[in-house]
Amino acid sequence: MKKTASREIRLASRPSGIPTPANFTLAQTELKPLQDEEVLVRNLFMSVDPYMRGRMNEGKSYVPPFELGKPLDGGAVGEVVESRAKEFKPGDVVTSSFGWREYVIASPKDLHTVNSKIQPLSVYLGALGMTGMTAWVGLNLVEVKAGDVIYISGAAGAVGSMAGQLAKLRGCRVIGSAGSNEKVKFLKEKCGFDAAFNYKTGPVVKQLAEAAPDGIDVYFDNVGGETLEAALSALRVHGRIIACGGISGYNEEQPRPGPSNLFYMIGKRLTMKGMIVRDWIDRQGEFEKEVGGYFRDGKIKNMETVVNGIDKAADAFIGLFLGKNVGKMVVKLV
Repeated sequence: MKKTASREIRLASRPSGIPTPANFTLAQTELKPLQDEEVLVRNLFMSVDPYMRGRMNEGKSYVPPFELGKPLDGGAVGEVVESRAKEFKPGDVVTSSFGWREYVIASPKDLHTVNSKIQPLSVYLGALGMTGMTAWVGLNLVEVKAGDVIYISGAAGAVGSMAGQLAKLRGCRVIGSAGSNEKVKFLKEKCGFDAAFNYKTGPVVKQLAEAAPDGIDVYFDNVGGETLEAALSALRVHGRIIACGGISGYNEEQPRPGPSNLFYMIGKRLTMKGMIVRDWIDRQGEFEKEVGGYFRDGKIKNMETVVNGIDKAADAFIGLFLGKNVGKMVVKLV
């Protein structure tokens, strides 16, 4: 029976601070022959995401840590090569959580069929994937509505750029911050943000006050740290915070102190809600219908940075923390 050779990325050691190439290793493995109720998938694109950094540490989190010497995992979109399960046939395009490898043998329950006519297929890792759904969930979490002024940090990233586009469709005034002048231009010209600023060129609190002199109603937090503190100052009474991520602290070896102005939570009667997108998986169909419609109608764009080859996957992941991506960072495997 035929066996399939596949390359995969394994965690060689646990990072200290920003990961380095030495924390990863590229290995070749031979997959066993397909058994009944199994599907062989060739991955076409894989996702690298900031949350994966937390899984590289030891200790419990909301997701299990990656194991040393074992392949990492994450979002992927691929094509069925062979199937011994009635649910799938060769040529079907599917998404899975078995990224960081070229081929995978999976059970039908771990695969999700997508429409191969929608291109590029990497959109199922970005605008129409968990990235887009994370942005959509965040806006629903605090009931973002027409007329709201929303500030999004990490706005040129995968989730931020989608959150901004979706908020504009809801009739919001959208403000974003990013780490370069080029990304600020991208937010205004490509994503339709009403205002944007480079957080590296001056204090966030000052630049946010200039962009929103009358304050903000909603803060979509992808960064944490100083930016969260600035947003607390800018939020109006009964403002809302979407706690989605805190990339500014993901590589810190010691936890940072919390915001010094947290008392605003009381005085302004603010609401802050944390979110994990998998808690909303029962509404994935609703997301796909709404946001898929926007994409087909040209109302939103799938913003992405594509890196070629599984041998470049670790570099792509590290690049997330060095500001090398605009939109979703994906690795093309074929």
